[in-house]
Amino acid sequence: MTRLTVRLTPRGGRDKLEGWRDDVLLARVAAAPVGGAANESLVRLLAGALDVPPSSVRIARGDTARIKSVAIDGLDAAEARRRIDAALR
Repeated sequence: MTRLTVRLTPRGGRDKLEGWRDDVLLARVAAAPVGGAANESLVRLLAGALDVPPSSVRIARGDTARIKSVAIDGLDAAEARRRIDAALR
């Protein structure tokens, strides 16, 4: 299992990974932070970028915060970083 730190911007206009800042992944989603919709969008966005099923990605900490700790099952840290970097191109 790998953990990533993600800074999420809800109501960001579109779902997109924007890059890294000091080992924190910047992401934006179109969904509003109501009823967990923004978190669900983030999970789907990361699962697509990492090429893993959404069930392998979960918010470990920070459900209601902008800075989140996201747990990813089935990937080590180096492989997760490589896949995200490839998705950013």
